[in-house]
Amino acid sequence: MLLSVKGLAKAFGELEVLKDIDVEINKGKVISIMGPSGSGKTTMLRCLNGLEQPNSGIFTFDDGFTLNFKDKISNQDALKLRRKSGMVFQSYNLFPHKTALENVTEGPIIVQKRNKKEVKEMAEGLLEKVGLKEKMHLYPHQLSGGQQQRVGIARALAIEPDLMLFDEPTSALDPELIGEVLTVIRELANENWTMAIVTHEVQFAEQVSDEVIFMDDGYIVEQGPPKEVLRAPKEKRTQQFLNRILNPSQ
Repeated sequence: MLLSVKGLAKAFGELEVLKDIDVEINKGKVISIMGPSGSGKTTMLRCLNGLEQPNSGIFTFDDGFTLNFKDKISNQDALKLRRKSGMVFQSYNLFPHKTALENVTEGPIIVQKRNKKEVKEMAEGLLEKVGLKEKMHLYPHQLSGGQQQRVGIARALAIEPDLMLFDEPTSALDPELIGEVLTVIRELANENWTMAIVTHEVQFAEQVSDEVIFMDDGYIVEQGPPKEVLRAPKEKRTQQFLNRILNPSQ
C-alpha cells in the first residue's frame, strides 16, 4: 500500500465537501473516481496533493510519513506531501510564457534544485514518451489542447512522484483529441504507475482501473473492481449516474 487515508473531511465555510472519506491507494494500481459534479472528487484529489488542507483526516504513506490534519501541519510537511504526487489539471495550467520543455523542467530545477543538464535530458525523454519531442520548443498557444495536456502529464512525471493524480484530464478537450491523452495514461498504467484519476470516461475507467470509486454529496457511495461498480452497481445512486452517462438521450 502506498497511501492510507482515514477520516478525510473538508469544508469551505458551512459547505461540507468531503465527509469521512476512507481510501487506500495501493502501489502500482489505478483508481478511477467517478460521480456527479459537486460530489467532492476534485477536492479529494487536491487534498491528496496538498493544494487544499483538510479539516481532519490521517494520511499514512508506506515510508512512514504520517499527517494528522487535526494538528497544525508545518510548511515542511505540507511541501513533503506536495512532492509525493504529480497533478494533472483539467485546464492544463501550463506557464504560457515558457516552452513545452521549460514547462517540464521548471519543477525539478527550481523546486527540487536538480542538475540542469540531467533534468533537460530527462525532460526531453518525457516529451518523447508523450509523443511531443518535436514540439518541445513551442509555446502552449502553439499547441492543441491534447498536446498541452500531454505536456502537463510530462511535467507531472518530471518531479518523479510516488502518485499521479489526474483531475478530469480530458474534460476540456474536443472529442477528437481525447484519445491521444487517454492513450498516454493507458501506457502509464501498463508501466505500473500508481494513479488516481477523476474521469467521466466509463469505458476507459473500466479498461485501466483496478478499482473504481463512486462519490456523491461528499461521501464514497460505492467502491470496488470496475466490473462490479460499472457493470453491476449495488447502490441506486450509482445506477442512476451510470444510466444517465451511458444513455444520455433517455
